[in-house]
Amino acid sequence: MRRFGKSRTLVPSFVLLAATSLGACKSFAPVPLATPSDLDGVQTLAIGDVTVSVAILTDEQAQRHFGADLGGHGLQALWMSVRNESPHTLWFNPNKVDPDFYSAKEAALLVRREVPAGAFERLSQHFRDESIRLRMEPGRVSGGFVFLPRVEGGRYVDVRLEEDAFENTGRSLADGGEIEAVEGTQSERRFGFAVPLPDGDFDYERLDTSTTYGGRELPDLDTDGLRAALERLPCCATNAGGDRDGDPLNVVIVGEGVDVLNSLSRSGWSFTHRITARSVGRLIGAALGGTSYPVAPVSSLYVFGRRQDFALQRARRSIAHRNHMRLWLAPFRHEGRQVWVGQISRDIGVKFTTRSPSLTTHIIDPEVDLTREYLLHSLLAVGLVDRFGFVKGSAVAPRTQPAYNLTDDPYFSDGMRVVIILSVDPVPYDRVRNLLWERVSSPTAEGQSEAADRNVRPIEPEGVR
Repeated sequence: MRRFGKSRTLVPSFVLLAATSLGACKSFAPVPLATPSDLDGVQTLAIGDVTVSVAILTDEQAQRHFGADLGGHGLQALWMSVRNESPHTLWFNPNKVDPDFYSAKEAALLVRREVPAGAFERLSQHFRDESIRLRMEPGRVSGGFVFLPRVEGGRYVDVRLEEDAFENTGRSLADGGEIEAVEGTQSERRFGFAVPLPDGDFDYERLDTSTTYGGRELPDLDTDGLRAALERLPCCATNAGGDRDGDPLNVVIVGEGVDVLNSLSRSGWSFTHRITARSVGRLIGAALGGTSYPVAPVSSLYVFGRRQDFALQRARRSIAHRNHMRLWLAPFRHEGRQVWVGQISRDIGVKFTTRSPSLTTHIIDPEVDLTREYLLHSLLAVGLVDRFGFVKGSAVAPRTQPAYNLTDDPYFSDGMRVVIILSVDPVPYDRVRNLLWERVSSPTAEGQSEAADRNVRPIEPEGVR
């Protein structure tokens, strides 16, 4: 995988041990990974004296390690390692990784047909032995797996480690007897990872931001310079020739690429496939069948003379409904960090068109400002916004004179762009700062008629109806 500019530490990847893949029901002979270095794409983060490493096994790796086809049964194996050099016992909370995680026995039952009946107990014991322990002793490295519902493309992994509250009372459960009725303090360490699962079809896999602008050093703008630069940007994305405006450029995110992926993954966004023959066929099938395709490709729009650098989406049960966003790396930085200019809209339907290489396109919700607010609120909800504000420069399109994108869908907008300066660490809501650049109107109110006024009325004096 090619990396975004600056990145957090990535442990070097190595090739898995060679092993013969055994067909289902022939025998049970897993080939466990010899060491963590056998895994590809391990990510590592340290907070003080605690270090956490994670990786998600590909379906092929899981087949070799567990002797069964986990992916074919909707399972995914998350490998974890916790190096606890602190003086505290730590407890791992798997519910925060995914509330629908599987126990070892539950996972073994899902794949039991992969092995002969007489080997099921050995299969179950193998899954149990490979599971990570929830209690992490001080001065030890604890490793193992968590079994998760399978997702495509990757997932945000939220690792929470809580200090043992009993230790903070001065007594431990190991002391025996009754515990004194003293409240202990609870402390939590939180590690977040956006873990991709490259399969060769995802758009971010081809992105190398170090070469986007020929390797030249980009100007680093202060707050006033950033505002001015954003106001000068084009109003909209365009077609390949640059002679027709498409969807409005209504999003700006400040943060290194890896942090953008982390933040958006954490707030529920997923990666997208590139447009290939395989992904187009799958997209058309999902459109005809009304089924989900959570990493469906996003058609190309152009800014800075190139198609989007990558796209993300929040999928729903049907391919026809999703939020999607395209992002382009801007030719300037802010306070040493990358600036991403984007377009966000909500898809509310699918139509067939000859204007798209996939022969299909989504119909967008005309209330694009509401979707812009959705992005801001979703990032505020997970505490990853340091500062935000609004800046002029996008397409102004009142309801009485809507603008149209490249596939003739109308949209309305006040012409503002939301500017979100990310925080790597969670920020309490009362610590988030508003840049106070421009005031925006209420997106919902923009599209309402006078009939909606009946739902908003003055507060009447007490006793008056």
